[in-house]
Amino acid sequence: MADFDFLHQHTATVGGDAEADIFCEMGVMYAHGRDCPQDDVAAHKWLNIAAIKGSERAAALRAELSRNMSKPDLATALRAARRWMTPH
Repeated sequence: MADFDFLHQHTATVGGDAEADIFCEMGVMYAHGRDCPQDDVAAHKWLNIAAIKGSERAAALRAELSRNMSKPDLATALRAARRWMTPH
């Protein structure tokens, strides 16, 4: 999963439920710092994208993560998700 994240995060497209699951796992990776630096903004970004693509698990994890984030960090994460979603 880490290889997918670091090598293909800007061009990643898979489709369907698999896509939402992959993005959810990327969010979990960043949230826990698993095989990458821990980064709440990146975690929220990927969980948000997964939630938009239909992952209920990602939506719940995103809500939990949001409770501990500052407003500026939340705004940064939302902008990053929008930027990524625009061409994808």
